Amino acid sequence: MSNRKEINRQSRRKAIFTLGAIAGTSTLGVVGNNLYSKNEDQILNKENLPLFSIRDMKSGQLTTFNNNTKQKAFPIQPGEKKILAQHDSPGIITRIWMTTSGWFWENWDVREEKWPDTTILKKLILRIYWDDNKFPSVEAPIGDFFGVGHCEYKHFVSKYLGMSSGGFYCYFPMPFNKVKIEVENLHDKSIPHVFLNANYTSYDVLPSDAGRFHCMYNSGTNAGSEPQYIMKTKGKGHFVGCCLSMQSWLPNYLGYLEAPEYIFIDDDFEEKNPSIVGTGLEDYFNGGWYFRDGEFNAPLHGVPLKDPLRSMISMYRFHESDAIYFDKCFTMLFQSPRPPEHTREFKFSSTAYWYQQSASELLYKLPSKDKLVDLYRIRDTDHQSIP
Repeated sequence: MSNRKEINRQSRRKAIFTLGAIAGTSTLGVVGNNLYSKNEDQILNKENLPLFSIRDMKSGQLTTFNNNTKQKAFPIQPGEKKILAQHDSPGIITRIWMTTSGWFWENWDVREEKWPDTTILKKLILRIYWDDNKFPSVEAPIGDFFGVGHCEYKHFVSKYLGMSSGGFYCYFPMPFNKVKIEVENLHDKSIPHVFLNANYTSYDVLPSDAGRFHCMYNSGTNAGSEPQYIMKTKGKGHFVGCCLSMQSWLPNYLGYLEAPEYIFIDDDFEEKNPSIVGTGLEDYFNGGWYFRDGEFNAPLHGVPLKDPLRSMISMYRFHESDAIYFDKCFTMLFQSPRPPEHTREFKFSSTAYWYQQSASELLYKLPSKDKLVDLYRIRDTDHQSIP
């Protein structure tokens, strides 16, 4: 009982940042203010009870499984958009798990058209729409959304997303009044079979300051010294992390990691005086000396892929107590301080994650279909199809 009383005595802001939340319902999605109703106070107290405490809440799961036909997955034809799941009453998604075929050798079907092509990880697009909006607030290739943008499945685990032994998972909490989850297959030949399970907790009414989750994709070719934009948005919210994959045409070159982060907060997109500036790209991702000791994955930061010979790297960092807040607008980029003649061209792709007061249209759109796979190289990998 003393534990319960102590939690109930916490201020609302302290309750918001209590990290021992119930299964998956993290507090990252709350856009803070000091006004709240008695009902919202009860919701917060319930969500921050110890795991063993009994709650008066309802759980559900959106899934591609059809209980009538026993079909587990949807085959997605080339050029097809497919709604995987939708729900029309309030809730908070607490976990998304997905997987798809097409990127590994399927020994049960050896026809040539079924041979693996890992570019499906760039050409299968995930979109999530909130609250009946016509625009998605999440839009990214499936590989990039889950952390690796090199057309390669790479086993790694973090607190909020990862690729785990054949699956793709995300534990960012995602409040909604209505939700639609969609994929689009932009591959010319591959017909991936897509599986989805999305757990959620039902609410009669969401807390009034429950932010909407966003994910923005960006990619391109950088001459070496140009700004490399990670995120741009208008509105009120907070930035909670990003994943970034990079590769150079020049072997044994990681000089692109010299670029510090520049973060501009509420500056009307003028980009003159950064609110936050760092010392180097790998420094932002909590590494040093070009990630001297190689690949690793920790709960809030990591390097799932590092191949110095091929000048390839993938990195992630998530923000909890160090979330970055904005009221009107937000821009994040990396840029090398070196003169152009001392830099080298590189390719990049990134995903930025944040919460905003209401669902917002993404300012960066996907590249054209023919530019989705725009890399110097793709490593030759395969995966055991039967354990």
